[in-house]
Amino acid sequence: MSAEQARARLRADLKDAMRAGRKDEVSLLRSLAAAIDNAEAVPVEGLNDNISPLRASAGMGEVARLDLCDEDIAAIFSREQAERIAAAAMLEKAGQAGPAERLRGEAGLIGRYL
Repeated sequence: MSAEQARARLRADLKDAMRAGRKDEVSLLRSLAAAIDNAEAVPVEGLNDNISPLRASAGMGEVARLDLCDEDIAAIFSREQAERIAAAAMLEKAGQAGPAERLRGEAGLIGRYL
């Protein structure tokens, strides 16, 4: 699925989750959309470490985003899913069953997009 298709599907699912009051799912879907946005961001080069990125970018205008292919989108979703599974395992070992189960649920929801 392309970045635009993924975004459209995430937006539709986000609306449904918001209407149904599924707050955890709303948070997850926003996080997935942000992960796509972050992957499309063009790296900023040549900034002096002493200048904040916000000041340096003032007035620079918009730049074209990176084009992500279907494999890039799948990799983003796979990475997000793997991060949640790994974090759930760590929480489980630490005796935090509730948060671990929530992360496993999120990982399962991400599976809908793979």
